[in-house]
Amino acid sequence: MNNDMALFIEYLPFLIPLIILQLGLAIFSAIHVIRHPRYRFGNQVMWLLIVLLIQFIGPLIYFVFGRGDYNGRAN
Repeated sequence: MNNDMALFIEYLPFLIPLIILQLGLAIFSAIHVIRHPRYRFGNQVMWLLIVLLIQFIGPLIYFVFGRGDYNGRAN
């Protein structure tokens, strides 16, 4: 048990920036999904679940495949 805690403390300087990056990306993506109701496919609930539950990959999937443009066109 004590060995696990020492290992966790050893990796903590690497984990904190990753956690902050993940949270920032998830929050930014969730705000973008809420404010922009046009998507190439799917709906707002689906994209919110993908962005918030799939770490790092979910926001990338949204911005590459799901985000529609401002003119209302799907592509």
